[in-house]
This record gives sequence, C-alpha cells and structure tokens, in this order.
Amino acid sequence: MMEKTKGKVIITAALTGSLTMPSQTPYLPLTPEQLREEAERCREAGAAVVHLHARNPVDGSPTADPDIWEEIIGGIRERTDLVICATTGGSLTMAVEERAAVIPRCRPEMASLNMGSMNASIHPLAEKVKEWKYPWEKAYVEGTRGAVFKNTFSDMEYLLATMQEHGTKPELEIYDVGHLYNALFMLSGGYLKRPLHMQFVMGVLGGIGTAVEDLVFLKRKADHLFGEDFTWSVIGVGYPASFHLGAVSVILGGHIRVGLEDNIRIARGRLAESNADLVARAVRLVRELDREPASPEEARAILGIKGSGASGGKKGVMQQG
Repeated sequence: MMEKTKGKVIITAALTGSLTMPSQTPYLPLTPEQLREEAERCREAGAAVVHLHARNPVDGSPTADPDIWEEIIGGIRERTDLVICATTGGSLTMAVEERAAVIPRCRPEMASLNMGSMNASIHPLAEKVKEWKYPWEKAYVEGTRGAVFKNTFSDMEYLLATMQEHGTKPELEIYDVGHLYNALFMLSGGYLKRPLHMQFVMGVLGGIGTAVEDLVFLKRKADHLFGEDFTWSVIGVGYPASFHLGAVSVILGGHIRVGLEDNIRIARGRLAESNADLVARAVRLVRELDREPASPEEARAILGIKGSGASGGKKGVMQQG
C-alpha cells in the first residue's frame, strides 16, 4: 500500500468549526443533516478526511451534546467512507470533559488534540459584522478578547487516555512552536505513540502567523525534534492563506485542510457556497503541482489507521494501527 500512496495528498474538509459565525456566511452548515450533506459533497469533490464540530441545530451555537454528535457521525458513516476526525477542542467555553465526550460515545477514527493553552481570539470580528443572525453571536465573539483556550498537560493526559481507550488516533494541533516541544514532552513521557500526525494551525490570533517562512520554520523544527516518523498537514486561516500555505505544504510533502471552519472565501471578495467548493479548489491545486488527492482508504494507510468509516455504524470502532 505504501507504494500506492506515494505522492498522494490527504485533503481534509473542516465543515463548521466553533469560531466561524453564522452571520459571516449563509453557507455554514449547522444542523446534523446539513453536515451530513456537506460531508457527502466533500467526498465527491475529493476529500478523504472530514473534521467535525457539533452545533446546536436551533441557533447554530457550539455544542458538546453527545446525542447531536452521534446523529452527525452516524449519518456520515452511513453515507460515506470518509475518515472522521472529531474535535476535542470544542469551543473556548467548554470544559475538557465536555470536549472529550464524543470519543466514548462515537469512537471516531481520529480526534484533534490541541497541544497547549493559548489566547485564541476572534474579537476583531465584532467590528466587521454589521448584522447578527443569532443573539448569542456578538457576545461570544466579544468574549474571546479575554478568553484563554485551556489545554494544560493534565487536559492532554486526560484526552489521550480517553482516545487510547477507544482506539482513536490523535491529530496534534500545533498553533505555535512551543506546542511542538509540548508534543515532544508527551512523546518522551509515553503519552503519545509514533507515528505522529500533526496539523500546523496558522493564522489564529494568538498563535503563529501565515507567512511562508513560518510554515517552513515549523516543518524544520518538527523534523529536528521528531525525525521523519510523522505525517503533517497545514491549516491557513482566512483567504488567501488557506490555499497559499496549502500549496507550500504540497511542495514540502505535507497534506492540506480546507473548509468553512478555516476560510469562508473561494476567491477574493467571493464567498464559498459550500465546503465542497473549497475541496474542489484544493484538488485542482494538488493536481497542478503534479500530485494526486488520496482516497479515504489511502489516507488510512498513510495515517496508520485501520477500519472503514462506512462499516461501523454509529458506534463502529476504528482501531489505530
């Protein structure tokens, strides 16, 4: 399989997030059915992995409700073979126990693991949005000015123990260089196991920026700390960083995440009308650089995951290889 996956690029679609506001774009999926439909479109467009957050279907606010999670993940498993990566970041207001609840309930193949506490703010958005769709949005956005995204070592230990118990592979979210050193510490202590999969998250206010040299620096530092025994992907928050950094990632041998969680524009001044639009553009970019998008089966081989996303039903177990 390794020969068959050589040169393949994993495209992840991040469908909704918790920091993209419904008032920013009418195309943000909020309900379980909308998320399932978006996942299907992304699979058809060329995505191999889908990264998920749960939203309250009534008002679009972030939620950790396990019943909503099960409805979302169960529906995607029934309709696609996508690799499912659930967030354990949740939102800035959730306790770590709430953020972890999706793991034992749904047993996703992968889950995000944020590798350190940080300021993670979207408060400048409050001055840009002129009309709010839901009452909770403005206060939520303004509240991020004083918020800390808490991911202590005890939080990471708790999340990793939960993932290990339920066969979920951690995707290490790296927002800055210190998070690489946190990952090295957790690896040295036996909390993490190789092979690692990292996601360089670039452009969140409070973390590293979106300059090309920032990505090159993170990749070189990861190489220095971990050798070659890891896979990695990149998130560029906003437009055009999403596609510019995606191109650099492909050139350097990495993978790409796109989606309305990270960037709402398909071109300058034009909203993407679906996550699938962003995936389709990423596919074109990958092929222009003489690479090919990976299928979900190939993505599982690259990431060291065994199992079929379509076969497990609502509680199918995806064992880590």
